Order: sequence, then C-alpha cells, then structure tokens
Amino acid sequence: MIGVSLSRWTMSYFAAALLALVAAEVMMTSGYGFPNAAPHAPETLILVHVVAIGWLSLLMCGALFQFLPVLVNRPLYSNELPLPTLLLLISGLAALILGFLQLAGQVDPRPPFFAIASTLLGVGFVLVLWNLAHTLSAASSLPVPARFVAVGLVSLAATAAFGIIFALVLGGATDYAPFVALTGAGLPFHIIAGLGGWLTFTAIGVSYRLLAMFMLAPELEGVSTRAALYLGTSALAVAIAGGAMAILLHGNSGVVLILAGAIGLAALALYGRDVLCLYRTRKRLHIELNSRMAALALASLAASAVLFIIFLVLGRLADHVGAIVFLLAFGWLSGLGLSQLYKIVAFLTWLECYGPLLGKTRTPRVQDLVVETRARKWFLFYFIAVWLGALALVAGYPLAFQLTAAAMLVGTAGIVAQLVRARRLDDVDALLLPQGAHRPPLLLSLSQQA
Repeated sequence: MIGVSLSRWTMSYFAAALLALVAAEVMMTSGYGFPNAAPHAPETLILVHVVAIGWLSLLMCGALFQFLPVLVNRPLYSNELPLPTLLLLISGLAALILGFLQLAGQVDPRPPFFAIASTLLGVGFVLVLWNLAHTLSAASSLPVPARFVAVGLVSLAATAAFGIIFALVLGGATDYAPFVALTGAGLPFHIIAGLGGWLTFTAIGVSYRLLAMFMLAPELEGVSTRAALYLGTSALAVAIAGGAMAILLHGNSGVVLILAGAIGLAALALYGRDVLCLYRTRKRLHIELNSRMAALALASLAASAVLFIIFLVLGRLADHVGAIVFLLAFGWLSGLGLSQLYKIVAFLTWLECYGPLLGKTRTPRVQDLVVETRARKWFLFYFIAVWLGALALVAGYPLAFQLTAAAMLVGTAGIVAQLVRARRLDDVDALLLPQGAHRPPLLLSLSQQA
C-alpha cells in the first residue's frame, strides 16, 4: 500500500456515515419506527433509509473510493467526483425523509420531495457507478474480489432503479401501470438488491481482500471462491430480474424468492468456508482486534442464515423477517463495517502521517495508533446489544428492543471515540511525531500520495 493514492474525501464519507448510524440508533432507542410502527409505515421507512443510505451506503462508497483502486491496481478514475457525490447523496436522503414525512402528514404536501429525492439520489448514485465502473474498466483483468464488487455495483443500479420508481409513484409523479405494480409488490426485491447485492455482496468482495491483507493470509481465488461468486450472482439475478418479471407478468414471485434464497444460502456457505480458511492459514499469529470483531460479524451473518431457514421451515418467516433484516444490517454489515473502520482509520492515518517518512526516521507501527484493550469492550458491548435486540424482536418485546438499541448507541459512541483518537494520534507518543510528520485533519486527507 505504500505509494497508494489516498482518497481525499473518504474520511468525510466515514464521518457522515457514523452520524447516520448514531441517528438511527437514537431513533430506535426512542421507539421511532419498527417494531413500534408497521414495516410499511413512514416512520419505519425513514429509519430504514437512514441506515441503508446514510450509514451503510455512505460507508461502502467511502471504502470503495479508497480500496477499489487497491483491488484492481489502478488509480481511482476521478478524485474530484467524490465530494459532489457525497453532497448529492446527503441532500437526496434529506429530501427522501421529507417525502416520507409527507406521507405521514407531518410536512406540507405541496413540495415534490419524492421527485427531488429521486433526482438527487439518482444523480448521486450514477456518479458513484460512473467513477467506480471506470476504475474497474481500466484494469487489464479483474481479480475475484473485484468481480464481487462489480456485481455489487450492478445491484446498486437495480436498487436505485427500484427506489426511484417507488418514489415517483408514492409522490404522485406517475401512475404508469408497470411502475405501480412494481411499487405494490416489489419491496422484497428492492431489499434483496440493496441489502443482499449492493451491500452484502460488495462487503464480501472487499472482505476477501481486507481480511487477507490484515491477517497476512494468502488471497483466495480458487474453486470455492469462484463458486461463491457465480452462485451469489445467480441468486441475485434470479431475485432481481426474475422478481421484476414475475410481478410484471403476474407470475408467482414467492417461487422466485425461494429459488433465489436457496442459491444464495449455498453461496454464503462457500463464503463461510473461505473465511475459515483465511483465519486458519494466516501468518499473523496474534489476530488484531479488527479481525477478531469481524469474526463476530460473520457469526451474525451465519445466525441470520440459520434463522432464515428455521423460520422458513416453520412457516413463520413473514412474522420474523424484521429480526433477520435487523441482524443482517446491524450484526453483519454494521458489525463488519465498524470492525474494519477501526483498522482502516488507523491505517490511512498512518499512511498519511508516516508513509512519506519511511526509511528517513523512526516511525510507529499502525497498531501503535490504537489501544485495543480499551476498544475491545465497546465492540463486545455493541455486538451483545445487537444479538439481544434480535432476540427481543423475535420474542416480540418492543420495550426490550429499545433498551438494547440504547446499549447499541453506547457501544457505537465508544467505538467512534476510539476512531477519533486514532485519527488525532491521541495515543501516539509525542516522540513518535518526528519533524516532517503532521496530524491529519479529522474529515479529509491533505495527502494524495503516501
């Protein structure tokens, strides 16, 4: 990674994403949205999109602007686009929230907030796709992790397309019959495209590379890894394209969901096998905190799959899909994101501050920028709270869920405090800040080359 170009606005994406996570946890703690409101209620839709766009999508975009060039060994297509992209996505999310508040009768119905949100978010995600797709296309060949990301980007396009159609119909901008049909029955496929394709499939691809890099394990591109890619891609194609066709042609979308789910579970099983291989073949004997906490996120993913199978067999899947989605969003995706942020923030800060000085003077190690014993309790607090929250949803205890959400908020605040300390070099001995080194700004990188 020495000599890699640092994405100027990645830290800003991370900061905005973390603020959205905290906002979502505050909403859950106060009882706003599900389970105190119906799954389709405006309050629940606000909560869901603050998590999906504000937290997870901004986090993923920030990470990809920095690490996709590492995956393909090519520079980011444009270092200027991430800032306007960020502004478009944040303003689009704000307009979307106002649109949902219009549905709830809490905002003047006259401004066309859904149409505004469709435009802003649509342009924002087009810029994401334009920048990352051009970065991918510049590579002579794509390693397997980058192919996962490529499929994730196609899923992002599908997710955005579903979302724009829903917003235009809900906002009264169109009554085109196929769009109305998709809005009425397409929500499961919108969720699969976003949560399963854009966020999970992309996270899988990035995790293959990051876990191997941070644990000094051999990179996997063998039969099982390629099979996971092909099966996962097939599952997403069946769910997204097949689901849309089933709705438009008045077919049985339930069969599509079952088929896609079976193929997807097989892909996840292969991914789990590969991850165990990475942990077993690592050269770093002492696993750092980010990799240990990533294991808990992966356990949450496995638990989500097990719950899906159990409730499907029992015929109770519809009753408990909220608990499964919660565990996927906060145990798997958020848990993985927070665990890797702990390493990424320290790593990028080290690159920016000390990378140019390597070989010229004494520098600390990346792990010297953090204090793992202090951060570990906050991660454990967070994960235990998430697991208890999922149990509260399964058991049907909204008040207990609010208490676990409050605990999640406390854990998240503790983790964020450790990220800020790492970025500010608060735990680095002053003697290890030699002449020529500088404390980087909190929200952006001033260095383009480390």
